[in-house]
Amino acid sequence: MRRRTLRSLLALPAIAAATALAMATPAEAAVVWNGDADNGMTFREFLCDSGNYVYTPDWGDGRGKHWGFVAKAGTTRCESYGVMVGGSEYNFTSGKAYWFGWEQMTLTDNWGVFFQWKSNGTGEQHDQNYPVIMMILEGRLNVWYVAPGEVWNHVTSVPWTAKTWHKLELGINAQSNTTGSFQLWLDGDLVTDVKNARTWDLVGNKPRWGVYDTNVLAEDQVNWVNGLTMGTTRGDVD
Repeated sequence: MRRRTLRSLLALPAIAAATALAMATPAEAAVVWNGDADNGMTFREFLCDSGNYVYTPDWGDGRGKHWGFVAKAGTTRCESYGVMVGGSEYNFTSGKAYWFGWEQMTLTDNWGVFFQWKSNGTGEQHDQNYPVIMMILEGRLNVWYVAPGEVWNHVTSVPWTAKTWHKLELGINAQSNTTGSFQLWLDGDLVTDVKNARTWDLVGNKPRWGVYDTNVLAEDQVNWVNGLTMGTTRGDVD
């Protein structure tokens, strides 16, 4: 990820939100991937700086186990990469709708990236890198649409409370041209609705969750994620 300062991120221009997410979905939709920690390792791998780690606590609150991504002070990365379905890595493709649902709680309300719709490529193999990227900055959840040429467009900024569980539902209409779109629902409210966007980079994308590119290097950062699911409609993941 290209390093940017906190101030420069918040100063990036916004683009207008749309009113609907146009997604073609099959008549009989279903959960495609259940990434809950109670099901064991369902990611391809974890990418963590030395000293960082992922653990699966059960706090006896009825949620069972959940993922805890821990980035120690002075480090910048601990995240998941790829999802596994039926023993094989799931093949994301363009022209399809993907919905992701999860609960999330963070230790602090000012750190960095917790989700990337990350490009499969490196260097000249991509020209967006992460068409959809979300961060916690200065007590707010922020969403960017990154257009071709890595042009950052700030589309959402809503309040975020640390040490509290929040429900997120993200829908991405993965398109290699500007017919793509994406929505984000937070705690049952629609907070992001963007269309006319390219949501599929040159060699494709995968989701990543965790802690990345933290802006507060003096503090430990933790992102807890519970009940991860993926389907083709919002109803699959609500």
